[in-house]
Amino acid sequence: MARHIKRYESRKLYDTEESRYVSLDEVAAWIRAGEDVVVTDNGSSEDVTVQTLTQIILDQGRKGSSRLSSDFLHDLVRRGEAALSSGVEQVQSGMDRFVRAAFDRLGPVREVRQEMSRLRARLDELEVSLAQLDTGRSADSPGS
Repeated sequence: MARHIKRYESRKLYDTEESRYVSLDEVAAWIRAGEDVVVTDNGSSEDVTVQTLTQIILDQGRKGSSRLSSDFLHDLVRRGEAALSSGVEQVQSGMDRFVRAAFDRLGPVREVRQEMSRLRARLDELEVSLAQLDTGRSADSPGS
């Protein structure tokens, strides 16, 4: 469940879970830790999560602590959401290629295991045949 933050007209952020005012840095830390956050305007109840997340990115850029590359930000400005969608599609495509390559590597392993199973079965048959030959020779030999 997402942590609910209220934003007041004064731009102060109030965490309803801990019942206290919080900073943008704290919100950013929660997000980095894997928490989902929903920010609503206290007066209008409008969802202002996107604006708040954008403000976090802007503040990190001002402080010089942003990990976003200049090229990525240029693409984001030029193409907007399409840049993000494109990035997600590139990651998905890369994962698809990785998974396919992993399965391609498994195919020959599976074939080798099947061939080994067939060879074991043939060896078992040979051992049975040899045992039968031995038994037949023992019965034919003098002194039995």
